[in-house]
Amino acid sequence: MIQSTPVSFGAVGTPIIVGVNKGLDSHAIGQTLTANGSHWATYLQAITTQVSFIHAFIGTLMPLLMAMMLTRFFGKNKSWKEGLAIAPFAIFAGLAFTVPYALTGWLLGPEFPSLMGGLVGIMLVTIAARKGFLVPKTQWDFDDESTWPTHWLGSLKMDLKIQEKPMSMAMAWTPYILLAVFLVISRVSPTAKTALTDVSLSFSALFGETGINAAIQPLYLPGGILAFVALIAVLLQARQLAPLMTAARESSKTLIGAGFVLVFTIPMVRIFINSGVNGADLVSMPVMTARFAADLVGDGFPALSATIGALGAFIAGSNTVSNMMFSQFQFEVAQTLGASTVVVIALQAVGAAAGNMIAIHNVVAASATVGLLGREGATLRKTILPTLYYLVAAGIIGIVLVNILQFADGLTAA
Repeated sequence: MIQSTPVSFGAVGTPIIVGVNKGLDSHAIGQTLTANGSHWATYLQAITTQVSFIHAFIGTLMPLLMAMMLTRFFGKNKSWKEGLAIAPFAIFAGLAFTVPYALTGWLLGPEFPSLMGGLVGIMLVTIAARKGFLVPKTQWDFDDESTWPTHWLGSLKMDLKIQEKPMSMAMAWTPYILLAVFLVISRVSPTAKTALTDVSLSFSALFGETGINAAIQPLYLPGGILAFVALIAVLLQARQLAPLMTAARESSKTLIGAGFVLVFTIPMVRIFINSGVNGADLVSMPVMTARFAADLVGDGFPALSATIGALGAFIAGSNTVSNMMFSQFQFEVAQTLGASTVVVIALQAVGAAAGNMIAIHNVVAASATVGLLGREGATLRKTILPTLYYLVAAGIIGIVLVNILQFADGLTAA
């Protein structure tokens, strides 16, 4: 269930920076924005702001819903009502995350909302719990372990051999502090940003005279900064590269599994997006499906935008891939209907994040981690409930923003 609100800005904003950014025809949209006195960076920031605010409204109730799910499906009395006992503290916990999360998305961009929301939230909630602030007098716990059904228990047996090595608190926190500092500097300092983005791998005129171009700035990407900080951390803490090599071998096993899927998924997404490049002068698949959806649903489309995003995440197992796959489609529908493209794409990103709760790839990975392979169906039957809550709430917010408040974006001339 936690694979929802933070996901749009997970991996230091990758679902927005890579998913939405690469999923849209930034060149064509940028030309329109420039003609209307705006530019691409402002447009992407407007989407980020909308995503963070929509998530904040919906995600505030997720801790309470989690408590209610816990008492209903794992409590002795199978009661939804028992979970409501912690409502004041759960709502406070939700706000402790979503308020700094939304403000960070609004003020700093897509890299930091989940990081700042988590850091601020954990401090506030920990202090509040220790002080007993809003903590209910009655306590809930699982029934005696001897009464647990067998399908609760995983088959995984942990046999970890950990060698403890003394390390100061300052040294332990150093990598996280360095990561935050480097990320902020790379995004805030024009000099640092220019230096990092100058290192670029560009590919132009792919597949002949198609006009399809691609580029990547490895040092500016969050992943590049993460790798750099990891190298510094191992040199500071272990003073040798051997632990890094061991960690790389272990993590590569997971990377190969996920990478195998992405090797086939991402090219299919790029074909989908660039299908308008053809000798028959046919419109692209996103444009054609957008026209069909606009004719079929009409002004009610914003109510379904988040559901489309969730469907993409369910199939692909990734918020980022869902955004790459459907952002252009959502943009074209919004354009056809004369609705705010910013809001509609934001709903796509929110729905794709919510879809992570039912993404087959994620459920299988989590089940394997805790030794519950074969129980994926039971997990999905439970996580579909908070997913429906998220999508219905996002649909209502979308209708209000687009049809009632008539939110505008930079694609319409003033």
